Amino acid sequence: MARSRQKLINQDSSLSPTAARSRELDGPSRWADYLGPDVSSPVSSTSSRNLFHDGQSQGNTPSSQSGKGLNMQWVVQLTEVAEGLMAKMYRLNQLLDYPDPVNHVFSDGFWKAGVFPNHPRVCVLLSKKFPEHSSKLQIERIDKIAWDSMQDHAELHLQSLEPWVQLLLDLMVFREQALRLILDLSSTVITLLPHQNSLILHAFMDLFCSFVRVNLFSEKMPRKMLLQTYNLLHVMSRNERDCDFYHRLVQFIDSYDPPLKGLQEDLNFVSPRIGEVLEAVGPIIFLSTDTRKLRNEGFLSPYHPRYPDILTNSAHPLRAQDLANVTAYREWVLFGYLVCPDELRRVTSIDIALVVLKENLVLTLFRDEYILLHEDYQLYVLPRILESKKMAKSGRTKQKEADLEYNVAKQVEKMISEVHEQAILSCDAIHRERRILLKQEIGRMVLFFTDQPSLLAPNIQMVFSALALAQCEVIWFFQHVGVASSKSKTTRVVPVDIDPNDPTIGFLLDGMDHLCCLVRKYIAAIRGYSLSYLSSCAGRIRFLLGTPGMVALDIDAFLKGLLQQIVHHLENLPKPQGENVSAITCDLSDFRKDWLSILLIVTSSRSSINIRHLEKATVSTGKEGLLSEGNSAYNWSRCVDELESVLSKHGSLRKLYFYHQHLTAVFRNTMFGPEGRPQHCCAWLGIASSFPECSSPIVPEEVTKIGRDAVLYVESLIESIMGGLEGLINILDSEGGFGALENQLFPEQAASHLNYASRVAIPSYKSPKGTAGVPLPGHESYPENNNSIKMLEAAMQRLTNLCSVLNDMEPICVLNHVFVLREYMRECILGNFRRRLLGVLKTDNDLQRPSVLESLIQRHVSIMHLAEQHISMDITQGIREVLLSEAFSGPVSSLHLFEKPTDQHTGSATESVCNWYIENIIKDVSGAGILFVPIHKCFRSTRPVGGYFAESVTDLRELQAFVRIFGGYGVDRLDRMLKEHTAALLNCIDTTLRSNRDVLEAVATSLHAGDRIEREASMRQIVDLETVIGFCVQAGLALAFDRLLAEASGAILEEGAPLIHSLLAGMVKHLPDGVPEKEEIRRMRSVANTAGVVSDHDSIWVRSILEEVGGASDGSWSLLPYLFATFMTSNIWSTTAFNVDTEGFSNNIHCLARCISAVIAGSEFVRLEREYQHRQSLTNGHAEGMDPELASHTSAEASIKSTLQLFVKFSAEIILDSWSETQRAHLVAQLIFLDQLCEISPYLPRSSLETHVPYAILRSIYSQYYADTPSTPLAMLNASPRHSPAILLAHASPGLRHPRGDSTPPYYGNDSGYFKGGSSSHSQEHLYDADIGSIRNTRRSGPLDYSASRNRVKSVEGSTSGSTGPSPLPRFAVSRSGPLAYK
Repeated sequence: MARSRQKLINQDSSLSPTAARSRELDGPSRWADYLGPDVSSPVSSTSSRNLFHDGQSQGNTPSSQSGKGLNMQWVVQLTEVAEGLMAKMYRLNQLLDYPDPVNHVFSDGFWKAGVFPNHPRVCVLLSKKFPEHSSKLQIERIDKIAWDSMQDHAELHLQSLEPWVQLLLDLMVFREQALRLILDLSSTVITLLPHQNSLILHAFMDLFCSFVRVNLFSEKMPRKMLLQTYNLLHVMSRNERDCDFYHRLVQFIDSYDPPLKGLQEDLNFVSPRIGEVLEAVGPIIFLSTDTRKLRNEGFLSPYHPRYPDILTNSAHPLRAQDLANVTAYREWVLFGYLVCPDELRRVTSIDIALVVLKENLVLTLFRDEYILLHEDYQLYVLPRILESKKMAKSGRTKQKEADLEYNVAKQVEKMISEVHEQAILSCDAIHRERRILLKQEIGRMVLFFTDQPSLLAPNIQMVFSALALAQCEVIWFFQHVGVASSKSKTTRVVPVDIDPNDPTIGFLLDGMDHLCCLVRKYIAAIRGYSLSYLSSCAGRIRFLLGTPGMVALDIDAFLKGLLQQIVHHLENLPKPQGENVSAITCDLSDFRKDWLSILLIVTSSRSSINIRHLEKATVSTGKEGLLSEGNSAYNWSRCVDELESVLSKHGSLRKLYFYHQHLTAVFRNTMFGPEGRPQHCCAWLGIASSFPECSSPIVPEEVTKIGRDAVLYVESLIESIMGGLEGLINILDSEGGFGALENQLFPEQAASHLNYASRVAIPSYKSPKGTAGVPLPGHESYPENNNSIKMLEAAMQRLTNLCSVLNDMEPICVLNHVFVLREYMRECILGNFRRRLLGVLKTDNDLQRPSVLESLIQRHVSIMHLAEQHISMDITQGIREVLLSEAFSGPVSSLHLFEKPTDQHTGSATESVCNWYIENIIKDVSGAGILFVPIHKCFRSTRPVGGYFAESVTDLRELQAFVRIFGGYGVDRLDRMLKEHTAALLNCIDTTLRSNRDVLEAVATSLHAGDRIEREASMRQIVDLETVIGFCVQAGLALAFDRLLAEASGAILEEGAPLIHSLLAGMVKHLPDGVPEKEEIRRMRSVANTAGVVSDHDSIWVRSILEEVGGASDGSWSLLPYLFATFMTSNIWSTTAFNVDTEGFSNNIHCLARCISAVIAGSEFVRLEREYQHRQSLTNGHAEGMDPELASHTSAEASIKSTLQLFVKFSAEIILDSWSETQRAHLVAQLIFLDQLCEISPYLPRSSLETHVPYAILRSIYSQYYADTPSTPLAMLNASPRHSPAILLAHASPGLRHPRGDSTPPYYGNDSGYFKGGSSSHSQEHLYDADIGSIRNTRRSGPLDYSASRNRVKSVEGSTSGSTGPSPLPRFAVSRSGPLAYK
């Protein structure tokens, strides 16, 4: 610590007048820390730096000539030093949380930054009492605690303050050196007019403006507190001795408090030269503000404004080139008149200042730091004008010019007083008009040069001018966004009305980007043209050097040598003819150094040959003078080897980094607005590539911060762009988009329209808008309804344009980050598709209809395919990946052998849909009254399940849509979930069998013995019988649902892959039957069962479940038919009613029949398979006779058949025994239930039921139900009584004839031999027709002797085949109450 402070003290002790002079003479050594490494590089991006390199040649001149010219090295070096000083001040302000030292306002972050001691009371007092010495303030009495703390930690505080006190010292030395150099330039340079000496003029004014900026910016740092606190700490640690530089710094800070006061005093001696310069640049400033003249006279047009056929603009070439510097000229005016207010009293200065002040509210100092322009003019310029006005008035009698001076001062006073109000009201309108002009001109320029690239090179200077003007307007816009200016009279803060939705910003950015791309694309042609121009220029300069005027001049040898060297450089340029121009490498820096050396000599007042001599000697030729040719050659030479740096100077928007928050906001407001263009996003993103160039080498940590901010800016814009892309897709995918074109009328709506049209006689009443607010198809074609179509067309156009632009965009490189927009676009489209898919699965937490879901997905996919046409990427593959990832919830159990990885989270959509079906359809958790309707192959509900009734989501067409969406993986997942649920239900049956085994054995014994009393007593001991019945009904629902799912899956397979479907259908017929089945055969049968090509779906499905879970492994499963038979004693039958319209029962008892058939068959297969395996283990696989597997399968079928017959026998016995005159309501439902069981089961022929329940009774029951339906004719029996009533009714009643849509034979088709018996249907038909008249007179009710009826049926059955006589069946068919009074 001591050594570092001692070093600083030693450095500052050298600042005595003598030491300071020696210190200033060593030049670059002092400012090495402020000069970045790029200053010493051969190529620079700015003209001032280029001047620095070129000006170094002056130091190599002989001593005899060095006094004739200025050393430009100092000029440019100090300009660079000013940038470094401001970068350090900017960093200090960041650390201190942007304090307000003028008003002594300091935030908490200021004290926590670690720069100043955290003792606000002491530090603020020191600042307020400046320049009083701290010893006079008696600080120890004011805050004793802070005083003691500062004494204890003086060394530490000094160390933190030292670098910033050094900054104060550097500011003071910079002021001295810069003032001296500005004075030297002002007094020695003959002319500083832009058309004569533009290079030195720009260097001089750059230094002038930098000097003003540094000192104005220094007011924003706490200079007083910094110096006073440091000196106080120094006094504490150095025995009451001030630091050596204290008094000089006090004088410096005090003289620049406020800075404008010191600047006006210091720059008073150069004020006349500044006034001359500002008057000289006035015409260009006026031209730049006259948008009508710029447009009408074609200053920015590549072709002649009045002669469009002339494809080159020679109207105003020099003036158009000079427009590239108009931004700098405006800054010169603002800074010049601010620090040299006396120059405003020139007659022409008023108009120049008015034009510039009227269109600006702030004056940028450095990056995003600025001062309020008009406030400072009123505070520091207006008093000087009022003073001169007062002097002119008091001296009116003594001076003839007093009146003129007074009038001018009065006009200036009026202008300054009124221009602030004008600027607040009109500045945005002025710049908006200018932006519109540039938008049009640059747009035409891009189109012209894209079509005529050969004309780009001759007009490159005009391109630079257009870029510079657009750059100025864009930066101005963001500098003024959010600016609040205070009116001096009312002291109110007035926000400036800058429209953040202005779309011209996007057009300007896009135009600048296109122009820069064109320049870079044709850089070889521009270099070739520039080389050709320089070659021709060599001849002209040699000619001018040989003119009599030049020969007559007494030019010394050194200057003559430089002129000859210029010609030598130009004549030895490589020739672009016949060569690859892009391969030509030439360095023209030596040429520029020599030319700059000539300018330095001839513009010096100390030179014997000056600029006026050369002009007079060469201009008499009628051509351009020597200096004009040389300056033009200088500018064109930079297009050869420094074109990129020139392009960066005029076209770079890196300064917008400091407004990147505003950039993001304006982008979001304008990009997808009504006038936004998707093409502009390239330019908005491309700006970020130049952001890192804003970092200063003086502050190394800026590179990281700016790079991070640039990356975040790009990510934010990409997020907005992708959000807009999603928005366009979703607009097209909305009901107001493509959905409006898919509107279809429901049948009821169509009927309503037809009725309406038929009633209305006047054609005008037939409005295309439809009736009752429902639009007719095609209504959008009418003119009054075409706004929606226009919206769709605009959205489609924007979508395709955006996709094309993003696809063609080059990668955005920000430091080591590369952003490829194509990849982002693909992820955005697919991510939006995934979200859309998951979003439309459900509506209000309920399932969307699969058919509607399918149409929505197809609509979205069609939009994605529309976008894919403009993207060089495979979006279709991505769509498949999304659908697969949302459908794949695990490998297909019957096809795949691999396991799903535990870390793979896919299939969320499938899981969601399948869970909904299980919970709401199978389990019916909402209590909607789910009912399976066999005749329609769907489920129904008494009230909506969510937003739809059950039939709307379980119809075969809906399940087919489900299969098309989720494919085999979705089918397998739903199948597995159904199996898991059914397995749990089967486990309940297993538990019931185990827990009631003894009771069931007693029931079986009593059934076989015919002991009714014992049977009923045992049945009453069975636990939870009603619950088990409910589980079995639910299992039957699952079987029915899986059957429908298999049918839907088979239909889709046949539609999409008919060969595979036919292969499965043919293969399943030839699969060998065996018990046990081989693994391959089992898997093939399972696949075929999933595709719905197997007739016995239910038993195979239950068999697979039992095999997977190891069910039916206990001996208690042999009691299964007895358990099922006890179901006939349940109370559920009292609430069971048969429904003709559904061919099922009101409480899904028909699903119980499906469950009983499948469970008995599956369990028997599993039991016999295990017995076979047990026997094989005992006999070691040796068997004799027929194939043991085939024999086992045959025995399994026989066992299933006998078990089912046993169930039917005992069930019929229980049913008939429980019937009585007082309790017979359940009888009909139970008999129909047994008949449906025979129809469902392929192993149970109807003859087994006929043995126990006569068909006469069943037919009479069916006749009663179907006769009550108005759509059924009374005479409907025309077949053998052996036929099933269901078949008879299906053939007899047109209203009940429902042909099967699938190729699967009905369940009862397996009993084919049973239907071979025939009868004389013709005679029976005649009998029935003759008996119709007596039907109404038949007995309506009355009991029947069941035993007599049974005997009569038996006698009929015995003589049916040959009987032609009348049958007793018509009596039963027409009886309204049936053979039994069951009501």
